[in-house]
Amino acid sequence: MIPCYNEEAFIGATLASLAAQTERFALIVVDNASTDASAAVVRAWAAAHPHIATHLIDEPKPGQVHALRAGLLAVTTELVAVCDADTEYPPAYLARAAALFDARGPETVAVLAHDAVAGAEATLPARARRWLYSNVIPYLLSGQAHAGGYAHCYRTAALGAAGGYDAAIWPYVVKDHELAHRMLKQGNIAYATDHWCVPSLRRADRKGVRWTLFERIVYHATPFALKDWFFYDFLAKRFVGRKQTDVVLRQREWTTKVP
Repeated sequence: MIPCYNEEAFIGATLASLAAQTERFALIVVDNASTDASAAVVRAWAAAHPHIATHLIDEPKPGQVHALRAGLLAVTTELVAVCDADTEYPPAYLARAAALFDARGPETVAVLAHDAVAGAEATLPARARRWLYSNVIPYLLSGQAHAGGYAHCYRTAALGAAGGYDAAIWPYVVKDHELAHRMLKQGNIAYATDHWCVPSLRRADRKGVRWTLFERIVYHATPFALKDWFFYDFLAKRFVGRKQTDVVLRQREWTTKVP
């Protein structure tokens, strides 16, 4: 599932990486009132890949959370991978996620991948970092997410039971972490050293669409039993004050242009 808003320059590479997947899948792309040719790129790709069931959905209400909610309503499979339109996924990405769900058992409700830099994902420093974030950090800082929203895979039923994507629950940025908090009430989250993807390098200035260093420290320091307080009382009030609702993601001053 891919939410999409004005991703004409990037979504082609994302789709190409998905076309190379070794695991069979159906694709849902939700166009969130793009003003560029994003939808046309998706239609052309779908026509060139008729063996992949592709559904292009229009969601006119602005905000990624609304696009994600519309897409989730169309999911009919046991597992769902949430992808970003500017991220590339290695050929075994979906297969690794499915294998992790199988290996970790039904109590595992989410599988999260690590971010990597294109061409450097196999280097020793990159593997060491992913090993750390798979085998150490989740245990030292349990009860929270350790991967961005571009790299989340879920059991669909558990995602629905958690409330899914819903602006009535969380209409702000950092929704990947808030959703992971709700998913952890449903079961476990799994990571693996060899499960990674490559987000776009255009994400240069994120100050307007993320939390502050202080807020992140409080997030890490807050035990899971108090995470409801952290998100719905502490962080939500601060985001309201800074007007960091989900729609600020549509303002692209936080990106940098790449060829």
